[in-house]
Amino acid sequence: MTIKSEPPIIVWFRKDLRADDNAALAAAAETDRPVLALYIREPEKAGTGPLGAAQAWWLHHSLASLGKTLKGLGTPLVLRSGDADAVLDGLIAETDADAVYWNRRHDPAGIAIDTDIKAALKARAIEARSFAGQLLHDPTRLMTGEKKPYRVYTPFWKALEREGEPHEPLDAPEKLKSLQKSPKSEALDDWALLPNKPDWAATFQDIWTPGEAAARERLESFVDGAIDGYKQDRDHPAIDATSMLSPHLALGEISPARIWHATRGLEAPTEDVVHFRKELAWREFCYHLHFHFPQLAEKNWNNRFDAFPWEAAGKNFTLWTRGQTGYPIVDAGMRQLWKHGWMHNRVRMITASFLIKHLMIDWRRGEKWFHDTLVDADAASNAANWQWVAGSGADASPFFRIFNPILQGEKFDADGTYVRTFVPELEKLDSTWIHKPFDAPESALKAAGVELGKTYPKPIVDHGKARERALAAYKALKGD
Repeated sequence: MTIKSEPPIIVWFRKDLRADDNAALAAAAETDRPVLALYIREPEKAGTGPLGAAQAWWLHHSLASLGKTLKGLGTPLVLRSGDADAVLDGLIAETDADAVYWNRRHDPAGIAIDTDIKAALKARAIEARSFAGQLLHDPTRLMTGEKKPYRVYTPFWKALEREGEPHEPLDAPEKLKSLQKSPKSEALDDWALLPNKPDWAATFQDIWTPGEAAARERLESFVDGAIDGYKQDRDHPAIDATSMLSPHLALGEISPARIWHATRGLEAPTEDVVHFRKELAWREFCYHLHFHFPQLAEKNWNNRFDAFPWEAAGKNFTLWTRGQTGYPIVDAGMRQLWKHGWMHNRVRMITASFLIKHLMIDWRRGEKWFHDTLVDADAASNAANWQWVAGSGADASPFFRIFNPILQGEKFDADGTYVRTFVPELEKLDSTWIHKPFDAPESALKAAGVELGKTYPKPIVDHGKARERALAAYKALKGD
């Protein structure tokens, strides 16, 4: 049935699930025309939806939150499934919409889809406008003096600084005009984004509240507290010292400009503010790399690594995913990932290094696992960071930098609080041995109720031998 009213503007939401600092929504609201808010569940092959099962859980709650926000502003959120061009064509026919607005996405599949849709709409004299705002920089504009993409982070950061302050964030519209009769929406529950039987995400809500309002609250809490001491404390996983904004950023519940803006004029030490901003800029750098090297998740940036002698994944990969490697800091991280869909950044580096260099398993296997299990999964950051650890990426950590999981644990979790939180079978083990139970005397193990190989696994590889094997493989790759 055709729904007739004043022609609306379709505002197509993607990974920008917010009303605040949403350029497409703000531009549509300024016209004082009806706004048809739309989210399309595109086919998985489009590569534009949630990256994995954990992020699908987040998406469900984020869409529910956005729907409430938009309803409060005066218009419902319409949910449709299918190829974006077909969905848009159908809604245009239903409503006589003569304009479609969206905020640009920067993943290769999304760019290709948007380019074709914009051309097709314009050919039919339908206004198609895309807006910036998902990044602090435009990957097509920020280039080296030689008009080439940046390959090293520090020059990229300096260039980003020279661009000046990001735009002032746009406030959410006070009100939106709705159609006289809104098109039918699919039911969010029918999308089956939430796990069921078993509900493996049951503990996610212990620490996460998806949605734009929760993102703003977390930002305000961070700038009022943990940012003071951020540079020093952020590497210690037992300390609540990070912003925890990454899942909100991943689905666009908050914009990077809003976060940047919140760090202005703080009383926190300048070094803490700058270090936090550099973390935002690292995300920008990852997108820069992904934009200019779309195969970042599939191919080595440095093709010399194409000949690296990776081991078959097998049993050791499974033990790594389950947090059963026998190295407490590694196991704590992998279990935190399973429990909360998230892992502390320092521990992400430790667990990734262990998979790649201790187990000699291809970084792409780890990237895919994180892709599916992280609520903050991000195509650009995930791929760039895994390649950074592997030594195959742009401005990467050299392969021969092999994290010692014992020393990393002792340095960044000295009293074992983090390990005890996620590896409770070691809870009573003395701090002297908490990161190396395999070296503990039998009396210490017995007093803590630990029996290696039964209550807690023995190491699946010996650190020293694994290190020697990895270095030998790297040396052969170099041809030394």
